[in-house]
Amino acid sequence: MSLRWGIAGPGRIAELVAPDFAYVDGAELAAVGSRSQQRADAFAARHGVARAHGSYAALIADPDVDAVYISTPHPQHRAIALAAIDAGKAILVEKTFAATLAGAQEIVDEARSAQVFCMEAMWTRFHPAIAAARALIADGAIGEVRAVQAELGVDRPYDPHDRLFDPAQGGGAMLDLGVYVVSFAQHFLGTPDRIVATGSLAPTGVDLEAGLLLGYADGRSAALQISLRHSLPGYARIFGTEGWIDVPPRFHHPKAIVLHRNGSEPETIHRDPLGDGYSHEFIEVTECVQAGRSESATMPLDDTIAVQALLNDACEQLGVHHVEAAE
Repeated sequence: MSLRWGIAGPGRIAELVAPDFAYVDGAELAAVGSRSQQRADAFAARHGVARAHGSYAALIADPDVDAVYISTPHPQHRAIALAAIDAGKAILVEKTFAATLAGAQEIVDEARSAQVFCMEAMWTRFHPAIAAARALIADGAIGEVRAVQAELGVDRPYDPHDRLFDPAQGGGAMLDLGVYVVSFAQHFLGTPDRIVATGSLAPTGVDLEAGLLLGYADGRSAALQISLRHSLPGYARIFGTEGWIDVPPRFHHPKAIVLHRNGSEPETIHRDPLGDGYSHEFIEVTECVQAGRSESATMPLDDTIAVQALLNDACEQLGVHHVEAAE
């Protein structure tokens, strides 16, 4: 039986994700929900979705929806996620998982208590090229991983009405871009002992750019950079004691990696994703749910909480304090 998906929030990311359901065996996009019936209807018409709901509550109450993909602005994730968990629906929550650590922890605690599947939609971890890097590292190809570098930036003209510059919608570079670099570093190095942030703010008070240093008690480190005020290539490197792995731009959805073993010529490894690459996280959720698992081993909830804590810590160092939306 197919896992029947509903999308909560027919925005930009949902528009990109919807076509990739064609590559997910055992799943179908069955419904969409929005606070606007008109937006829901338009999205359903564009993507051939059978049912369109004019509220998130109606989507969650739909008996023909088994799993909900939550793609609203960050501060809205908590309320929708908790309602879906209460209804027994599996959830895939867009990154950053919540606006606050407390909100993220509440979602995780409720999902675990109810034994309902829950995962953060960090598509990078499921891309075939990243899976190849993970396998090489596990095989000792670059020795012990000691450092990570990653950067991600876009030239986004300042507009106080744009979601990215709106504090009420969880705007700022950290929750939209920082989650990629921090999650990447945490994935390959583990959770650091500390994070140090420096950066600047937009006139609306959200973080506009930041440099992040993750420090580990044993001397390992990650140097990360994000920006909404200027473009950055989107490169990442994983350094080991016996070589390194380059993840060419843009590292958060790569099609290849380059392995540099000490004393050897570089080796380029190509791994194309299915569709635009969003398919792989939906394949993971679908397979986990069908197997009766409540968490993903590749994107475990403990990692989500660790990354959320780091992001909120860095934001607070810059003077940015996020809040969850009212239910």
